[in-house]
Amino acid sequence: MRLTVYFLFILLPLVAVSLFSNFQSRQMLLDQTTERTRAALTSSMDYIDVTLQNVEEISTLIATDTNMLRLLDQSGADLSPQDVANFTEVLKQLSNITSINHMISQISVYHSLSNVAVSTTTGSRHISSQTQQSWLQLLARFGGSGIMYTLPDEPTPDGKTFGQIIGADGISLVRAMDLNNPGRQPNLLVVTLNQTKLLDLIRSLLPSENAQIVLLTDERKPITGTGDITEASLEKRMADKDTFQVEIGSKYYKWSLLLMQPQSEVFAKTKQIQAYTYIIIAISVLLALWISWAVYSSIASPIQKLMQGMKRAGSGNFNVKLDNHRQDELGYLTQAFNQMIYDQKHLIQHGYEQQLRLALTELKFLQTQINPHFLYNTLDSIYWAAKNYEADEISEMVLNLSRFFRLSLSKGTDTFTVEETISHLHYYVRVQQLRFLDKFSVAYDVDEASKPVPVMKLLLQPLVENAILHGLEQRERGGQLTVRTYTEGGFLYMIVADNGVGMTPERLDYIRGELEHIFGPDKSGLSLPPWESNKDLYGLRNVASRIRMVYGKQSVIEVESRQGEGTAVTVRLPLDRCKETFQLSPEQTEPD
Repeated sequence: MRLTVYFLFILLPLVAVSLFSNFQSRQMLLDQTTERTRAALTSSMDYIDVTLQNVEEISTLIATDTNMLRLLDQSGADLSPQDVANFTEVLKQLSNITSINHMISQISVYHSLSNVAVSTTTGSRHISSQTQQSWLQLLARFGGSGIMYTLPDEPTPDGKTFGQIIGADGISLVRAMDLNNPGRQPNLLVVTLNQTKLLDLIRSLLPSENAQIVLLTDERKPITGTGDITEASLEKRMADKDTFQVEIGSKYYKWSLLLMQPQSEVFAKTKQIQAYTYIIIAISVLLALWISWAVYSSIASPIQKLMQGMKRAGSGNFNVKLDNHRQDELGYLTQAFNQMIYDQKHLIQHGYEQQLRLALTELKFLQTQINPHFLYNTLDSIYWAAKNYEADEISEMVLNLSRFFRLSLSKGTDTFTVEETISHLHYYVRVQQLRFLDKFSVAYDVDEASKPVPVMKLLLQPLVENAILHGLEQRERGGQLTVRTYTEGGFLYMIVADNGVGMTPERLDYIRGELEHIFGPDKSGLSLPPWESNKDLYGLRNVASRIRMVYGKQSVIEVESRQGEGTAVTVRLPLDRCKETFQLSPEQTEPD
């Protein structure tokens, strides 16, 4: 893992430079696109400025044309045939102007006295609405010499739009006529720009189908444009962070051109470069991982396995054997380690077996020193003497003790069946019951399948002794000792439980730690003999060591206890190791 991190750290500068280059290329492309777009928009905006200036000059010529002003002045409030002829002549002159200037779609003149609107598209018509008349007259009166532009959807006081009243379909130039005679009622001139021609001027700037261009007023209202040019739609698109936007304002007017395009289209040319960058980064990372794994497998992993093997051997597990198929220096070290562990294991095993044989020999020697017949006859004499003096409790205690020693010494083998073990154990328990004046009772739960199974002698006696002396002795009354045996899943289970004082969690953890030292998965059972270790837990250590040596690593002793509630000790033995003549477990006698 550490080696992989080192390789990835080496790759970091490459990844950083690649990502930075990719970012810079995108930024350069964005800057170049922005400059090109601004130049194109500026050129179009200049052309629109020139067009508007031409339209304004035309409107000035119309507003000051003496012939047209004379015709309008000759027309009165009441329409006469001469007035109709005058309006026809005005319409003819206006039509001539629109026919030679394609940027003008229509020209309208509103005659204030007669309330007649003359339009090149709708002809002459009378404005009958008083509200519309007042609004148009007010527009002409207060317009003065200024020029203003009005959108066709501009609302009027009567609820209609400016375009509906005048007949305009696009933005219109509005100004008063006959400025040299301020005393007269001014007439109104409306010059409407050709919406289609105006749109054609800016449509050619679109770089793609998804792009949009809009001509805006100073109030940010759309004049013309492509796509959906409603104010709500434009605001939504302009607020989108993924939209590329360039806006150019007019030099003479407050209008502006806005071009919007998805950024994905702007950066489309960099996608291939970006893809190549990511592919190179991915390949580099994969190569780094592969190289680090190769180095780890060939160097770091064998060293780590050798170190783990040393740790296991240092903790007392001499069954360690490392796989070795190498012919280099690491292979030589691994082979030397395996040979060292093998030699060490056999040296320890040989010395331990000698100590074990010596201990067994001493035990058998002590047994042979006791004359069974002398012991039985002596205990029998004590029994009948107690009977003669009517000391029933003493006689019963001596009787049980006699039977206990008879079974212990007379069978001539190292094993009992479970049934014999329980019978033999009962004599000892009865002696303890008499000693403690029946402060506790005992219950035996022996499964039929477990009765013929052979086990070592005196296997449960130390556990029962601990249950009585350390658990039940401190109870005033009501003590209960339970001994249970059964077979399950190829194992023999023997449980000794009491409802005594139990033990503290600290004491329980200490006992489990001592058992782990004997039964741990990395332990071979070659721990110090009980008489060379701590005198604490002598009986439990004795039983655990014998079980581990005889029944192998599948055997176990488990302790459960709660303070104030009692303790339960479970012994688990593999049935295939339960034999009438026991020997050392395979891991004790066979090399790994």
